[in-house]
Amino acid sequence: MKDQSPNARQAIEGITQGYQKLGYISDEQIATALFLAQALEKPLLVEGPPGVGKTELAKATSEYLGKPLIRLQCYEGLDESKALYEWQYGKQLLYTQILKEKLGDLMAGADTLDASMERLAGFEDAFFSHQFLLSRPLLQALESEKGVVLLIDEIDKSDDEFEAFLLEILSDYQISIPELGTIKAKVPPFVFLTSNNTREIGDALKRRCLHLYIPFPDAEREDMIVRTRVPDLTAELRTALVHFVQSTRGLDLKKPPAVSETIDWARTLVLLNVDILEEEFVRNTLNVLLKFRSDIEQVESELPRLMRETQEAVGAK
Repeated sequence: MKDQSPNARQAIEGITQGYQKLGYISDEQIATALFLAQALEKPLLVEGPPGVGKTELAKATSEYLGKPLIRLQCYEGLDESKALYEWQYGKQLLYTQILKEKLGDLMAGADTLDASMERLAGFEDAFFSHQFLLSRPLLQALESEKGVVLLIDEIDKSDDEFEAFLLEILSDYQISIPELGTIKAKVPPFVFLTSNNTREIGDALKRRCLHLYIPFPDAEREDMIVRTRVPDLTAELRTALVHFVQSTRGLDLKKPPAVSETIDWARTLVLLNVDILEEEFVRNTLNVLLKFRSDIEQVESELPRLMRETQEAVGAK
């Protein structure tokens, strides 16, 4: 990248190497997006098929930066009471009972109605203070003294209303609470939003974020991932496994195998002491690699061809 300064290039190379030591194999595009998101203090919207390492990227960033990870799992119907805060009504009720018992003492010296109302108003403010507030992930991230990595996972599963609710947080790292006013982040969190593209994300949210798309890895990168995560696998077996997985992704499957499932399958090979990728073993363990019966049946029908091409690829190495 010729337009980068030497310091930027070194930082991006350092990110690539640092994440690799933590077991996350990135590429220049991912490392550059991470560098820019941190330098510009911008949220990073990470899109791509399920299982390509979007969530793992946030986890690796937490470990790399030495900051806690706060995760908000999105779902349909998620609202601010589960994402930001809610009032502890039970605690407020308990204090109300105590206040009733002490009401006579509290009103001592208040000779007029206005004086009594003014004194009670002070207690009303106390009931909607921070001590009665139960912080949820978003507020926890804003209030962190040393900064956190905030993962808003699978944002595409939430509603449009929740997307709109996030805009203030993503643009200014602050949130407005009617009873308390505006709470601004002490240290801006490093924000990741992930999406599996099950629905289109709104333009307003996208404008506030840097964008990173992570596709299925090519054979070389997937080989590096398997070598890092499952080091006990032999080079020959790893080559066969990666070639087979890459070939299945070329079929018209309902859900192509994700990287996470490649790793699970590699661990299965080690666990069962497999030395050679044979058709019988593949047929018996396709349920580790594929999650739908229709996909398993389709791969089984193509298995002789896939195994032949895999063996040729291993021989060519």
